[in-house]
Amino acid sequence: MCIFRSVTEEVRLARISFRKQTRVKRLVLGSFLACIAATLQTAGGFLPGIGYFISPFATLPILLGSLFSLQMGIMSYFLTIPLLLIVFPSELFIFPLTTGLLGVGIGAGFYFFKKRWSVICIGALTLTLGIMILLYVFHFPVLGPVASHSFSFLTAGSILIFSFLYSWLWVELGILFFKKFKPFIL
Repeated sequence: MCIFRSVTEEVRLARISFRKQTRVKRLVLGSFLACIAATLQTAGGFLPGIGYFISPFATLPILLGSLFSLQMGIMSYFLTIPLLLIVFPSELFIFPLTTGLLGVGIGAGFYFFKKRWSVICIGALTLTLGIMILLYVFHFPVLGPVASHSFSFLTAGSILIFSFLYSWLWVELGILFFKKFKPFIL
């Protein structure tokens, strides 16, 4: 779990073997991951209380799709957005700029970099950017009454530190789930 270790070779080898899958299988898997992400994201609205603990796991299907193929992760991300528009439109602000963007950001980090440190930083930067856009551009109270709509370096620094720790957690969880689900997908 060291932050400075390199990313496992398994991810790269799985990408190579995943490219050998038929296009239909890749499209079906990407669509399935998008449906799971939309279902997990809407859990907070359909199951008040416990659903708010389930909702952050909407990052996982997008992250897994991005680990197998960055193109499939991005496709799943963009497919989840219209599904959320149909099923639960109030989640349309949260998913594209937080949980979904984090999954794509970490997946892109795995695609372009070999060190976990770089992957975690890319994920943290995308999540921080998404939260800042929600807070300061759209004035959406994503953090509740904790943060105001006026920019503060203390708030921005706190968001960056939280995003770094959260991204680190998701990198480790992504690798763990990737190793568990790889035999079922390949």
